[in-house]
Amino acid sequence: MKRPWDTDALITRFEDHRNPQLAAPMSAYMKHNFPFLGIQKPLRTALMKEQLSAYLLPEKAQLTSVVQVLYAMPEREYHYTAIELLERAKKQLTPDDLPFLRLLIETNSWWDSVDIIAPKLVGDIVLHNPKTTAPVLFAWSQTENLWTQRAAILHQLKFKQQTDTHLLGSIISHHAESREFFIQKSIGWALREYAKTDDAWVMNFVSTHSLQPLSRREALKHMKK
Repeated sequence: MKRPWDTDALITRFEDHRNPQLAAPMSAYMKHNFPFLGIQKPLRTALMKEQLSAYLLPEKAQLTSVVQVLYAMPEREYHYTAIELLERAKKQLTPDDLPFLRLLIETNSWWDSVDIIAPKLVGDIVLHNPKTTAPVLFAWSQTENLWTQRAAILHQLKFKQQTDTHLLGSIISHHAESREFFIQKSIGWALREYAKTDDAWVMNFVSTHSLQPLSRREALKHMKK
């Protein structure tokens, strides 16, 4: 019989697998923004499987506090694990959880966390609650935090036919002339992904909007010019 969730047990499990030799290059890959335990994804997946075979997922009432504890840890693997717990519980997430997800986006911020939170967690909430959440995401796109801006640009990444093109176009247009690399890349990525569903819309958007060269190049990467 599984026991109630135990964060300390998870931390002990991870600490037992510290690998300084792997931690150094993993941190270097992330521009030394975070220290690492040195636990690569396959092992991290296996350790999480062990944890979940012995312990129940945190209940919704406990989930936020568990995520906060893991997000306060210095090593990046704990942040990944916090996000994974939210992914596993995403059916329980509602529009009321968007402020908390924004807090995560703006904490320990880098592309590797934001690019999971935005389409997989924020996007899932928006997809199921488009009328009430679209204005929230447009407001996110107007903030000064570049990672929240990037999240707003990318949150519809996997929507395919359910993409709100008016919202997508409005958000991208607001940042079309941005000099920020991570914004330019996200614009190109969002457009390139939607081109798999409606390449005519993307081609028309690119031809009628002044995008930075990087964004334009990324958007048209797999399309006939």
